[in-house]
Formats: sequence, C-alpha cells, structure tokens
Amino acid sequence: MSKYDRLWQYIKDDKTSDFELSFDEVEKAAGLPIDHSFLRYKKELLDYGFEVKKISLKNKTVKFHQL
Repeated sequence: MSKYDRLWQYIKDDKTSDFELSFDEVEKAAGLPIDHSFLRYKKELLDYGFEVKKISLKNKTVKFHQL
C-alpha cells in the first residue's frame, strides 16, 4: 500500500480529462503533506489511468493528464 493511495483514488473517482490541483488541494486529498517522495510515487498513478504531467514549484501546482 502506497502512502498516496488516497490521492490516486480521489483522482480516479472524481476527475476526468486534464486538470490542475494546487499543492494544498493535493495535500488535502492525500491526507498528508506532500514531500520530495511524491516524485518517486507519481508513477503509481499510471495504474489509475492518469499521469502527472507537470509540477510547478513556482505556482505550487500539479497538472494531471488522463491517459
């Protein structure tokens, strides 16, 4: 079980197509603060039909893309 399973399930259940979430929204959906390990775990999202398209540190956002 991944520490980001809750976030991946939220994305699978509630999102369609491409979308963007702020870091705060990601943390709320995940139920934990995001940290550098997010970069390692993001590949798990492929199993849910999505991918992380872009992480903007400047804007503090994450763009997701539905496969």
